Amino acid sequence: MSLTITPLSPALGAHISGIDLSREISQEQRDAIEQALLKHQVLFFRDQPINPQQQAEFAARFGDLHIHPIYPNVPETPQVLVLDTAVTDVRDNAIWHTDVTFLPTPALGAVLSAKQLPAYGGDTLWASGIAAYEALSAPLQLLLAGLTATHDFTKSFPLERFGTTPEDLARWEAARRNNPPLSHPVIRTHPVSGRKALFVNDGFTTRINELSEAESEAILKLLFAHATRPEFTIRWRWQENDVAFWDNRVTQHYAVDDYRPTRRVMHRATILGDAPF
Repeated sequence: MSLTITPLSPALGAHISGIDLSREISQEQRDAIEQALLKHQVLFFRDQPINPQQQAEFAARFGDLHIHPIYPNVPETPQVLVLDTAVTDVRDNAIWHTDVTFLPTPALGAVLSAKQLPAYGGDTLWASGIAAYEALSAPLQLLLAGLTATHDFTKSFPLERFGTTPEDLARWEAARRNNPPLSHPVIRTHPVSGRKALFVNDGFTTRINELSEAESEAILKLLFAHATRPEFTIRWRWQENDVAFWDNRVTQHYAVDDYRPTRRVMHRATILGDAPF
């Protein structure tokens, strides 16, 4: 099959056709997808009715897979987590965030498959950290270059929402113990392309370490708002069996929570990355 890559916006996003993700992809296809990911940051594939095993196998072509400490997973394929509004509180996805930045080696990327959707609503937006960084003034880029920020698991997974039963409480306490707050650079360099990107997010970033509390709060408020300006974003209206694959190193995303009480079910395979620098 020959891949067709159609850019969707200047900042990020491309539609990929001419491939069947339910089948084992060739090395040539894998490399072409990787190059498209580096260029467009988030890729979309329509009409891909893949099962969890096929999803995990596709994602694993790009790196080792992560098992989430809180979200339920597919029992036979634990590397695929389940985001089901009938089962789990997923309000933490309705905030701009970069996945699992509470890890020492946050995700390289993620593969998300739409399984059950509302008739309308439930879109997801992505924002380019590269576009956001490049639009900052030179003095602000210089200020941020040497700074680090704290990322905390509990900001998006607070005890009051994820420790409501004895079993949930035990899982939450283990997750908090295994994922203490840690620091990453405010400006991240992509390990492959070398491009710089803003690497703070409202989901997990709690403060800029080298600044006073008041300075940190002001700068983070500015950066969170700046990073999600419309010109740095793309909005995807899901169809059943759509698949999205994004570069988590240089993007953040927001799952719009506007469809309740309708059920929405998504499967995600998360690919581990490396330590930000």
